[in-house]
Amino acid sequence: MTDQTSKVGLLSSTSLPARLMTLCNQIAQTGGRGWLVGGSVRDMLLGHPPKDFDLEVYGIEAKALETLLKTMGRTEAVGRQFGILKLWTGGLEIDVALPRTERKTASGHCGFAIHTDPYLSPEKACLRRDFSINAMMFDPLTCSLLDFHNGQRDLKAGILRHVSSAFAEDPLRPLRAVQFAARFKLTLEKDTADLCRSLLAEADKLPPSRIWDEWKKWALSQHPSYGLSALAESGWLVRYPELEPMMGCEQEPHWHPEGDVWKHTLQVCDQAANLCTRKELNDETRMLLVLSSLCHDVGKPDTSFVNDQGRICSPGHAEVGVDISRSFLKRIAAPLRLTDMILPLVKEHITHLHGEPTERAVRRLADRLTPANIELWEMLVEADASGRHPAPASRPALGWLKLAEELKHQHNRPEPLLTGQMLLDLGEKPGPGMGEIISKAYQAQLDGTISDKHSAVQWYNDFRPWSQ
Repeated sequence: MTDQTSKVGLLSSTSLPARLMTLCNQIAQTGGRGWLVGGSVRDMLLGHPPKDFDLEVYGIEAKALETLLKTMGRTEAVGRQFGILKLWTGGLEIDVALPRTERKTASGHCGFAIHTDPYLSPEKACLRRDFSINAMMFDPLTCSLLDFHNGQRDLKAGILRHVSSAFAEDPLRPLRAVQFAARFKLTLEKDTADLCRSLLAEADKLPPSRIWDEWKKWALSQHPSYGLSALAESGWLVRYPELEPMMGCEQEPHWHPEGDVWKHTLQVCDQAANLCTRKELNDETRMLLVLSSLCHDVGKPDTSFVNDQGRICSPGHAEVGVDISRSFLKRIAAPLRLTDMILPLVKEHITHLHGEPTERAVRRLADRLTPANIELWEMLVEADASGRHPAPASRPALGWLKLAEELKHQHNRPEPLLTGQMLLDLGEKPGPGMGEIISKAYQAQLDGTISDKHSAVQWYNDFRPWSQ
């Protein structure tokens, strides 16, 4: 094995888990060498603690490696065809693999023949990697780095570059480019973008679950605009006809000096991600807000025109955007629980522009937003307003949120005050008419006519004669 290593000050084994170091020592004593590979090396170079540990082991046959691992903890073959064993040891989870080569045998994401070889050279093993930033190898025992494709240089320069022509064998890689660009603030290298474009014909063969995996990582990123730029540069924006028309759709310069709907949307997505980081929101909320930001103006291309005063306007774009958003979210296989929350946020994202908040308006908004809520809506409004220059001095819908908090409706719509059990207690006979009464009572409650149980009973008594 040619040991083309270099000492790198940014990489150190001192912060690595003790059990990982023990495993590497055991491998060395058996005559092998364990290299950390992939994302763990990249994350260490960025100064981030690795989330996953992937160890590639050279110089040990598969059976001997499996025997060694079993002395360290519980093991499971999670990808036997790939030569991958999962090891649980001392509270740590490590993916251990033999070096391998991959040969394209059929179209699609899974059409590969795999050949594992513990004596393969690291340089050849790295050729199957997608991007240079993921093709580095680190030996925890010697603190040596193998970087055959200048991944460290690309990481510092903010460039996302493919490793070899084998990149074009996997049609999932353009979507991986999108999420990596968004997570690490990277720009797609031109030749890599061209290779992505060559894979468009195979896009339909991707499993929906894998498509969502990549979009989910994009939605959880800190720089989603970089991912969307990579989507456009790679030519893969055409795969999303709900998004593509935003590019070149002009907006009124007075309100949107930042440019067209696409540029505005990129800025709003970044503002949403920043807001989520600032507020330390959980992953589910981050996905929800960033995807809502991506979808919020998809209705503008279908509704925009120049009015008699020469101004660009887009009446009804929020409502029109609902079905377009639904189509896009289905295309990326987003979970229904997210879709059901995103659609009302898109539909209501400019409601605050239609008047000042009142108790009635807040109650009705809370109802229309369900299963989303006013707290989420107010954050989307803030991100939308911040996605232009200059950003507003204050949060545009803060008054709505404060009133909702006073009414205790910031997280949920009002609970019905007139219930089925109350109607039975009042002598109402079971039947379809009860549902109609409850529905009308709830509308009266949203209007403010019903404010407590007593007024609910009074409303029912007044309602009863003319309902019969």
